[in-house]
Amino acid sequence: MKRLQKLLFFLFQSVTLGLAAAFVVVWLRPDLLSSINGLRRSPPVAATSASFRSAVQAAAPAVVNIHSAQAVEGGVTPWLDDADFVPEDRIETTLGSGVIVGEEGYILTNHHVIRDANSVQVALADGRIAPAAVVGADPDTDLALLKIELANLPVITMGRSDEIRVGDVVLAIGNPFGVGQTVTQGIVSATGRNYLGHATFENFIQTDAEINPGNSGGALVNARGEMIGVNSAILSRSVRANGTGFAVPVNLARGVVNQLIEHGRVIRGWLGVDPQDVTPELAEAFGLEDDSGIIVRDVYRGSPAEAAGIERGDAITHINDNAVANAHEALTLIASTAPGETVRIRGVRRGQPFVTKAIIIERAPVTGS
Repeated sequence: MKRLQKLLFFLFQSVTLGLAAAFVVVWLRPDLLSSINGLRRSPPVAATSASFRSAVQAAAPAVVNIHSAQAVEGGVTPWLDDADFVPEDRIETTLGSGVIVGEEGYILTNHHVIRDANSVQVALADGRIAPAAVVGADPDTDLALLKIELANLPVITMGRSDEIRVGDVVLAIGNPFGVGQTVTQGIVSATGRNYLGHATFENFIQTDAEINPGNSGGALVNARGEMIGVNSAILSRSVRANGTGFAVPVNLARGVVNQLIEHGRVIRGWLGVDPQDVTPELAEAFGLEDDSGIIVRDVYRGSPAEAAGIERGDAITHINDNAVANAHEALTLIASTAPGETVRIRGVRRGQPFVTKAIIIERAPVTGS
């Protein structure tokens, strides 16, 4: 009997110690329970919060508000039959945005923000205000360059727009509706957008980051705070176009800035033809192998094209050794050719191949919008 009692006491003591040990282990290592009965739990995921504050802090100080004023002669008569009423001159103002791109005080913005302005004022994010002089404008890309005389200016870092991809996160920084500096976030929706009718040379970045009136001229930046575009347009002001904004790529803007600083204008080549894209139907009608190239709708009088013997109805397929895909590409190729250079043009005329040469001249600047 005593031996049985000792055995039972030993078993009770062992079970008690075992349960106590198990409790301690489970309390210290609850993750060990995940393997019981073949069940496995994923390790806990650390809580994270996506934030672009670093990108905003890097880029936002260089984004400015622009206030331009234009004197307009005459006003609107309140009563059309009031012969004694003399309309008074009035001042029209425009609000927009800009980006400081040089420590010398250079500010990049849209041409339509400062078009016809008699005076331009720039307000920095740090509260400073200064008058701005117009260095030059390029209506063909809807860009303009201003200059202010202030020290210790924050300058934005320019990225590369050729490296962006659809789906990349972007931030639009500007002054929508004049409420003050605002940041909106979205993605790159598309690249290479053209034929929008906003400018002559279009190669827009499309984004769903909100771009509202007043955002024009502001910065489109990547997640590192580098500028990749200049916010320029929405699809239409007459319809609700949320999520459809467009920005001039920074690679194009960089070249415009350099030329405006050096020449006060952008120097581009001009051939003097009115090009039309080739459709499959036109390709068949003109005896072309495919629908690449352009059809010449018109030849401007006194142009290099006229001097080279190019005719209406010609199909141009190559400029120098570059195959021409469409009218947009043809304009870009010619525009990038320095005035005075000779280009070799190949194409098809009335079903037969032809070759000619043209001496490119400078494209006349666009006036108006």
